[in-house]
This record gives sequence, structure tokens and C-alpha cells, in this order.
Amino acid sequence: MNDKGKQVQRRRRFLSWPAGVALMVLAGACTAIPSATPMRVAAAPPVSVWPATAPAPAPRPAAVQPAPRDRPPAELVSAIQALGRNFDGSVGIAVERVDAGWTVAHNGNKLFPQQSVSKLWVAMTMLDAVDRGKVTLDRQVMIRPADLTLFHQPIAAMVKGAGYQTTLRDLFHRAMTQSDNTANDSVLRTVGGPEAVRSYLARRFIGPDSIRFGPGERLLQSRTAGLTWSQEMSQGRRFYTARANLPRSVREKALDSYLADPIDGAAPLAIVHALAKLKKGDMLSPSSTALLLSTMGEARTGPQRVKGGVPAGWTYMHKTGTGQDLAPRSTGYNDVGIMTAPDGTSYAVAVMIGETSLSIPERWKLMQSVSRTVAALHRG
Repeated sequence: MNDKGKQVQRRRRFLSWPAGVALMVLAGACTAIPSATPMRVAAAPPVSVWPATAPAPAPRPAAVQPAPRDRPPAELVSAIQALGRNFDGSVGIAVERVDAGWTVAHNGNKLFPQQSVSKLWVAMTMLDAVDRGKVTLDRQVMIRPADLTLFHQPIAAMVKGAGYQTTLRDLFHRAMTQSDNTANDSVLRTVGGPEAVRSYLARRFIGPDSIRFGPGERLLQSRTAGLTWSQEMSQGRRFYTARANLPRSVREKALDSYLADPIDGAAPLAIVHALAKLKKGDMLSPSSTALLLSTMGEARTGPQRVKGGVPAGWTYMHKTGTGQDLAPRSTGYNDVGIMTAPDGTSYAVAVMIGETSLSIPERWKLMQSVSRTVAALHRG
């Protein structure tokens, strides 16, 4: 083998050694080579050498604790859940702080009968149609005897002979402040019926798994009672008479079926989230938002429900709902709305009693306890 071949072989052996061994050999080779002629070599500049061990990692910044307003007070969580657990009946409670977005709930995702709480969605659908130029609040509407419904309908006293002519604005106001069933059903027909309401909710990303909308007052109430609707039931107390003539077993079966899977069911958390969106202006135009909220502030129903516990200096805009009774049971006893503190902070609140045998004053006590607790634990 010539000299060149030997050099190549040595280089291959060197490269095949572990890096540490190769460096040792290289160092030894460098010291073993004599210098034929001594040379003056300039001093090498100082070389920075990495430490033998890796530097300690930089300390992590301390976690930033959220401000109190960014999470519910622990006392509020405990109090709301205790109120729900200790209530003798089926109840859902939810609270959402509008500006922070946190929620507190008991049975928050369970579907409870809405009853007249559903008038909120009819009102929003109507005002959305106004925003889109489909209808106007000054639109003339005729209410005839064939349009009457049942239960609470003060407008029925004005429907005589050819009927009573009014405006969409008046019907909306009656539905929201008096919970007039006939006025509400007329608004519902004007905007396109139940499917229009469901479509509106879907466009606001509220699905039927969290808020359902029923078939309208007449079909909802007759089905819940175990009856088949006929228009003559809208006159006087004929509905009550027809319902009283049913065997109790028929009524119990119909009511149990309704409570087990309410066709107008809604989850308290979904309701407070929708109310919070309304307050923030995410459901309607600014003018329609202002109109709906001010109208809710004029509501005459349920003064001793949630509103009865709202302290002086606070405001409460709301909508109630009341279902049918089959003694000793009462169903669908509800109040949902928006509480606003003197400093401008708002809370969406929903208390929905699906079923209970407790007296009305005892139901009031629960509802008022919710609003008092929210106010007492408010942090600005």
C-alpha cells in the first residue's frame, strides 16, 4: 500500500472512533509532533468556555390570579347550589354576570317547562323582523273571536262583534307586560308562527337542545291537560270545564308526559346566556334591544317572585311563566330576567320551578332568596 493509501486508512479509523477518543488521540498527536524550528507564536485571545453543566432554567413567572370579577364568588356558588338542593321540588337556577361571562347554576342544563317565558322569544323574533324591514310596529292587526286562546287574555274583553283592531306594537306590549296569551299568539302568527321563532333562535346559535319553542298556547295547554283543542274552549271558562270533566288518570298521564319531556322546555343556563347576549346587544339592533328591555322593565306579572328580592337601587327587567296545576302539584312556575346594580353591573337570572307541592309564598321565598343572594355577594 502506498503512502496515500495508508493516510486514507488512518483517516477512516480515526473517524470511526468515538468522538471523545478521537479528540484525545488528536490532542496527543499534536503534542507529539516536534517543531524543527522554534517559532514565536502570538498569544491566542481568551476563549469563553461553556460550563460543564447546563444552566438552571429561568424561573417561571408567577401565575396571574384572576380578578374577582372574572370568576364567580365561591360564596355565591355555594349559596345558589344550596338553595336548589334544599328546595322541595324540581328547580333549575342559573345566574350569569353579563360583563364577565361567568355562570353559577343548579340543574343548569336540565330542560324545564317555560310556559310564558317563551313570550321572550316571540318578542325577539318580532323585533328581529322589524330590524330586517319585514314588518313595522305600526302594522294594523285585527283580533277576532276566532283568534282568542285561553287562560290569561285581558284583550278578550275588547273583542266583540267584528273584532278589535290594534297595532303590532300594542300586542307586543300586552304580551310582555301582561302576559296576554291572545296578544302573544297574534304576534306569533304575524311573524310566521313557531318555525319563525325556531329559525331566529338558530340564527343566534341557540339550538332546540337548549331552548325549545312549542306549538303555540292553545295546543300546548290543551295537550298538557289531556284535551284536544276546539275553538269553543276559548270562550269564558269552557276550557276549565272540559278539563275538570276529564278522569284524573287522564290528566295525570298527560301532565307527567309533559314534565318528563316538555315541548317548550329550556335550560336555565341557556336562558341566562341569551339574556346576557340581549343585554350586550348581540340579539337585536340597538333600538330594538332598548325597546325590549324597557318593556320588560314594565312587566306587571310576578312582583313577588325574583323581583320581590331585588334591593332598592337595583333594577329588574323580566318575564314570568306559570303552568297548570293538578293539586297538590304546581308546574312551570318561573321568572327570568336581568338584575342591574347601582354601579351598572348586570346579572342574568333564571329561576324555573318545574314541579312542586309547596305553597306560592314558599316559592316566592326561594325566588327572592336568589335575587337577594346575587345582590349581597355582588362585587363591582
